[in-house]
Amino acid sequence: MNYNVIYDGNCNLCVTLVQLLENLDRGQNFEYISMQDLEGLKEFEITAEDCEMGMILIDKNNPAKRWQGSDAAEEIGRILPAGEVFVAAYRAMPGMKWMGDRVYEQVRDNRYTLFGKRSTTYKSAYPVGCRSIDNCDNQDLKSGS
Repeated sequence: MNYNVIYDGNCNLCVTLVQLLENLDRGQNFEYISMQDLEGLKEFEITAEDCEMGMILIDKNNPAKRWQGSDAAEEIGRILPAGEVFVAAYRAMPGMKWMGDRVYEQVRDNRYTLFGKRSTTYKSAYPVGCRSIDNCDNQDLKSGS
């Protein structure tokens, strides 16, 4: 399966986590679009207001299947190699899901204060639609150069 990740391209923490995911995944499972790309979000019928509730993960094979916020983070973790074991352990601990949701909400709502705001929006090396058109920016990043 392939997924689209909608993230805050102006948030230092969000961008750092997207870059980590890009390095781990190398475009195998995930393509990215920033919540600042309002024109691109129209394809998914997502508004800027929708994005304020946290990152969004969309199943490309079934676009109606979506996760948001901490659920999206957990699902991304589950998709990564060996990640399902860690996510299952996390979910099995009493109270962890509730606590994780509250921590996510606090970070989401205070991300710029806690981690800072970028002066320019980060554009992923693996943008949405890149794989299908094979005409992407940042080709040097993809080849590992």
